[in-house]
Amino acid sequence: MKDSHYLTRILERIHGQGYKAYQDLRGSYQFKNFILYVEHVQRDPYASPSLLRVEVKDHHYPHHLFKNQVRKVALEDYLARSFQKAIYSHPPPRMGTGRSGDFKIDSGGQEILERSCVNISPRKLEVRFTVGLPARGRRIMGKEAKQLLVNILPLLVNESCFYTKDPAVESHLNLSEDAHFIREELNELGLVAFLADGSILPRRSGVCSQPLKKAIPLKSPPSMQVSVSTPHQGVVTGMGIPEGVTLIVGGGYHGKSTLLQAVEAGIYNHLPGDGRELVVSRESAVKIRAEDGRSIQKTDISSFIHEPPFMESTQEFSTPNASGSTSQAANIVEALEAGSKLLLFDEDTSATNFMIRDERMQALVKNHQEPITPFIDRVTELYESMGVSTVMVMGGSGDYFEVADTVIMMDRYQPHNRTREARMVAQEIPNRRSREVPHHFTYHQRTPLKNSINPYQGRRMKLSSRGKDTILLGSDTIDLSQVKQVVDPSQTRAMAYALYHAQQYMDGQHTIQEILSRVEADLEKEGLDVLSPPGSKNSPDLARFRPYELAAALNRLRSLDIK
Repeated sequence: MKDSHYLTRILERIHGQGYKAYQDLRGSYQFKNFILYVEHVQRDPYASPSLLRVEVKDHHYPHHLFKNQVRKVALEDYLARSFQKAIYSHPPPRMGTGRSGDFKIDSGGQEILERSCVNISPRKLEVRFTVGLPARGRRIMGKEAKQLLVNILPLLVNESCFYTKDPAVESHLNLSEDAHFIREELNELGLVAFLADGSILPRRSGVCSQPLKKAIPLKSPPSMQVSVSTPHQGVVTGMGIPEGVTLIVGGGYHGKSTLLQAVEAGIYNHLPGDGRELVVSRESAVKIRAEDGRSIQKTDISSFIHEPPFMESTQEFSTPNASGSTSQAANIVEALEAGSKLLLFDEDTSATNFMIRDERMQALVKNHQEPITPFIDRVTELYESMGVSTVMVMGGSGDYFEVADTVIMMDRYQPHNRTREARMVAQEIPNRRSREVPHHFTYHQRTPLKNSINPYQGRRMKLSSRGKDTILLGSDTIDLSQVKQVVDPSQTRAMAYALYHAQQYMDGQHTIQEILSRVEADLEKEGLDVLSPPGSKNSPDLARFRPYELAAALNRLRSLDIK
């Protein structure tokens, strides 16, 4: 195998040549304690950076640190962040044009996600990253490239890829394992979410998910306090949100939506210091909202919208431009179709006419004139007949007191159990609205066809993402901006590839839920690399997504064709 000296000679030879000569770098090079693989070399200094991979065989990390999948993901997350920290410690000097000198690894945000950039096993540690190979104009800066690859890279590897008995490693892993343990216990405890005492729920801003400084730590109401014995931290006490229908009420700016957003984010494990380390919710929790303008294809929304004017049936409802109520109905049914057992709502992002119809409106607009069955008339049935719980912010309508099993009032960012008081209010101020339910709740599983997925735009394959909100698939653009539980651009990129991967299962026989299960099984067996599209391998920037978000992407595909 070629060594680092051979790499140096190549860089010295191609110094000053045209950028295309960088292609000579492709291959593998043995360094003192690692192997460098140059997998892909960019075509010019403005193109996507070059893909490199480091393989360390004697990393010395003991097996107990990655003995199960939860610890393995947490350790790989820690290693990616350590590599990024080393990059910050040894910043390359400013050089060249375009992306010259740009060292990057997909180290992520506040969430701990399975990623393709790091993979550890007893045999080896693999780290994938990108480098902008330096150039002045389109002329190779070989000496500067040597500085990056031969001098700086070994420093990064030495500082981040070898076991040093740093207690921060164990802390990172143990915290993640405790959060996972509590999440796994929720079902047996009869809870849909758990928020540990002392948690910091508010975030710095709508575009920054780091904890708000000087925020008030959460303190659970005594009547909702639950204690859980965890593997590493011992007994942890916090607020348990029970199964059923839960309302979050309170005045404006007192923390209602903040509490719901914490539950929404509780599907993920979080970093030490995030404030939500032990805020967990059931893995199948899905945020539901109105989404005007989205596409819907043959979704059975008849349990919410029935016999609208000039329309024969809503059992196979399709539209390229959904209204607030039809989009919210479809979002619920599609979440159930994907297997969700916990729905999350905020009145601020819901269609009012979908959520409630009060007695005065019922008196003026008769039942036979209103095709919408409001959610208030379905929420109890969803739980009692299908085991689907709901957590809902509702500060504007007390009609929901009749159907609520639990009422949490937020006051100055602290939760209080007001279930008994809400029931008393419901008795003292009776609600005379009538329940409007034309039939029992029903929906059917849909079967997508293979021609739904066409990644080609002319002869060219177009399969990519833009940020965390957009997937580009052939001539289609999938808008995920309202799918708020997608938290990382690398998840969106992976979902773009997953849609193409899922096409093989769209044979006209498998339902959406069955297809999602097959994709999940492939990921469990082979990891994120199974999603790499044709002509690509060892992608450095994919992150694990849930089947519910993949279903959301598929359902927003305007070319979706249902059998």
